[in-house]
Amino acid sequence: MSAEAGGESFTAYIQHHLTYWNAPLTHAGGMASLHVDTLVMSVLLGGLVLFWFWWFARRATSGVPGKGQALVELALEFVDGQVKDAWHGSRTFLGPLALTIFFWVLFMNLMDVLPVDLIPAAAEAGGATHFRPVPTADVNMTFGLSLTVLLLTIFFGLKAKGFRYFRDVVSAPFTANNIFMQVLLAPFNILMFVIEMITQPVSLALRLFGNIFAGDLLFMLVAGLMAHWLSLWYPLGVLGYAVWSIFELLIILIQAFIFMYLSITYIAMAQEHH
Repeated sequence: MSAEAGGESFTAYIQHHLTYWNAPLTHAGGMASLHVDTLVMSVLLGGLVLFWFWWFARRATSGVPGKGQALVELALEFVDGQVKDAWHGSRTFLGPLALTIFFWVLFMNLMDVLPVDLIPAAAEAGGATHFRPVPTADVNMTFGLSLTVLLLTIFFGLKAKGFRYFRDVVSAPFTANNIFMQVLLAPFNILMFVIEMITQPVSLALRLFGNIFAGDLLFMLVAGLMAHWLSLWYPLGVLGYAVWSIFELLIILIQAFIFMYLSITYIAMAQEHH
């Protein structure tokens, strides 16, 4: 966790760790590019989540469960209980979706508590100039997740209600018999619906991004106190890193839960018939 590499200043160190591994989408460069590090880490961690559940499902027994199986069963019961509170219909799809969202976001968040230079140094040794290992510290990733939740919300709303999904948006809170009030308030209802469709993904994305990015940046600042083994700031940096890691673990867990619970709540609300 050295804050100096090749004599670069602390400011350059922070800027280096805040730079993504960009791959331009056009030969001439331009504004459009892919964050390769975010894509690589999110796919690898998603695969790790799937492998983890597959491994324990394959080794599951009906007798006394081992520690790993007990942990998985506890996680399944916890997430299923949250889905049951938000949605009283069939949980055939929402249950696995909630489980996937929670653990995928959790695993991506957990990259934040690893030593700041561990994965970037390994990536640079493999030829990558820059590498940011925390996918949820990338606002593009969190917006991608939240926009997917928005599409699922609209899809399940249409699946449950059909065209009445949009009719309810226009007519709320009046019944179908009160045509005059429905027509009168339709523009306001449509405006509120559009605002809701914008604020839901924006709030989901920025809440997760802001908390994880702030924690990631603070780890970089604390690592700056550990620039030299013989520095008087080094013991303080080690203590600060350890203490903040404990708090960050709590933040990581809470943010994964909030993202999962709000996602399921939005989808469940879109299917409500009342």
